[in-house]
Amino acid sequence: MTATEIRLASRPKGTPTLENFDVVDTDVPTPGPGQVLVRNTWLSVDPYMRMRMSSAKSYAAPYEVGKAMLGAAVGEVVESDVDSVGPGDTVLHGFGWRSHAVLKARHIVKVDPQAAPVSSYLGVLGMTGMTAYAGLFDVASMREGDTVFVSGAAGAVGSVAGQLAKLKGAKRVIGSAGSAEKVRWLTDELGFDAAFNYKDGPVTEQLASAALDGIDVYFDNVGGEHLEAAIDSLNLHGRIVVCGMISQYNATAPTPAPRNLSQIIAKRFTMRGMLVGDHEHLRSEFQSEVAPLVAEGRLKYSETVVDGIRNTPQAFLDLLAGANTGKMLVRL
Repeated sequence: MTATEIRLASRPKGTPTLENFDVVDTDVPTPGPGQVLVRNTWLSVDPYMRMRMSSAKSYAAPYEVGKAMLGAAVGEVVESDVDSVGPGDTVLHGFGWRSHAVLKARHIVKVDPQAAPVSSYLGVLGMTGMTAYAGLFDVASMREGDTVFVSGAAGAVGSVAGQLAKLKGAKRVIGSAGSAEKVRWLTDELGFDAAFNYKDGPVTEQLASAALDGIDVYFDNVGGEHLEAAIDSLNLHGRIVVCGMISQYNATAPTPAPRNLSQIIAKRFTMRGMLVGDHEHLRSEFQSEVAPLVAEGRLKYSETVVDGIRNTPQAFLDLLAGANTGKMLVRL
């Protein structure tokens, strides 16, 4: 009856290290009135968690030093004091980075383990898939015939965004990734029209070569040099959706790019940040459209799986270093 949780030991300065985490064994918590005990089976590891390790004010409260971190998880109900869920049910919730979680019923969502692999509810059918869908169609207003550029395209969100763009009639979809193997995956397996390794040369030059007629939509997961390159290639009235800026998460000083933001005047482009929580009104639409595509094999996804809760910190560090293809997950 021992539980394990990952706690924030200290706030990182620059790139996090294993010393910023504590792996702590504790007693399995006991649910109280109106609560549910869940034994987690899968944990999500996501780039946004790096920002919550900082004390800086942001859209979500910082993780507390000395306390367990939070993140999406899927698990099995062990005990329940509510009627809506019972032992054996598979549920999705936000109290990950621990083996066992006690929470109220309003904080969990039942999922069907027969409809899809349960891990997919943390990825392509969960927050990351929903982020790609909402960012592309609700924020960037992608239209048939658009040329779309996705940075970090081999990641969980980017890989789905690029495929959805192609399935929805984009004229050309271009992706960037950090290795030749990932580039091949994008073009050979996911159907991207072009892709390049951003480590092979200046992003501006590589993007310009891949998008001779410019781009209409940029789905930004990276920021920095990628955002600057996208602005250079953006067509008149282009749209940029800023989902993430992973290139800057570990920066200890302000980063200069993009240095060409003044082009917003001449090109009259729009640039808008997004948080998936603002788009809950699209959830049923997302599920009804995307779930069949996944079931039919028309929308492909990849998972990088790390086994064991004690390896969660290393999985997170590997994610920040770009070691994953698709969704990074920890299997308990």
